[in-house]
Amino acid sequence: MAILTKYNDLTFRVGDTLAVDYRLIEKEIVAGKAKREKKEETRERIQTFEGICIAIKGDSYENRSFVVRKIASGAVGVERIFPLSSPWIKKITVKKSAVVRRAKLYYLRDKTGKEADKLKEKKVPAKKAARGKDPKKT
Repeated sequence: MAILTKYNDLTFRVGDTLAVDYRLIEKEIVAGKAKREKKEETRERIQTFEGICIAIKGDSYENRSFVVRKIASGAVGVERIFPLSSPWIKKITVKKSAVVRRAKLYYLRDKTGKEADKLKEKKVPAKKAARGKDPKKT
């Protein structure tokens, strides 16, 4: 079971809050100049899907995928599976890191509202002040 994976130079783990920017192609049917003429236009845009990474599956880079879950409006959970080697993914950024003890966080599916977003955040050590000097006293 994979608990962490690499994408370009970025390493992310299960439990991290990710923002995945992926390319989306939309097709629209537009009325033409003539009465019954219809044209099909394709539009391309980048959409962001932000949520908690609840699972990483696969053994090799070509076969690896990850599942991101977010809470949409109306407290509805939305999950999306992204293949790691997909050319549609433009960028992945890690918003928060969390300490988890499981490789798969499927138990978050049963939780609703703020319960689903509550994971223990990783403590990042703050830079220590210079020794002998108190930053408050000047």
